[in-house]
Amino acid sequence: MPTGGRKAATTEVAIDLTVEAGEWPGEAELDRLVRGAVDATLAQCGATGESEVSIVFTDDAHIRALNAGWRKKDKPTNVLSFPAFPSRIGSPLPPMLGDIVLASETVAGEAEAEGKPLAHHISHLLVHGLLHLLGHDHEVDEEAEAMEALERAALARLAIPDPYA
Repeated sequence: MPTGGRKAATTEVAIDLTVEAGEWPGEAELDRLVRGAVDATLAQCGATGESEVSIVFTDDAHIRALNAGWRKKDKPTNVLSFPAFPSRIGSPLPPMLGDIVLASETVAGEAEAEGKPLAHHISHLLVHGLLHLLGHDHEVDEEAEAMEALERAALARLAIPDPYA
């Protein structure tokens, strides 16, 4: 049956997953977590288009070097996002979203300290990093509240409890 000539908007994001260093769950589990976080985030944001994203699972030493080189902060952090193109919230996806890098020791330590399953914390950080690639930020309170609301909603799609509760 014809649909009036309109084609449904589609979203296709290819994922390049690399386990570079650190102690992480198996690659099949990481692939499942990444695909879930990407799909939930894009659905929550209403993103459309075709794109690609690179996810790198590494250790604190490597992320510390990246953090020092790019942000002038000589310390490890849990996640870094490197957009390939400037993004405007609500715009169609660029051909390449960019890179998200997570650090094993920091991520595992935070999950343990907060009493959260490691898989939930990884998913949260993936959603957080992807939102940065989509143009969201948390530099001012209003932006932080909007970004956290998107994180909560995307994670709820994955049956993951509110990470800020």
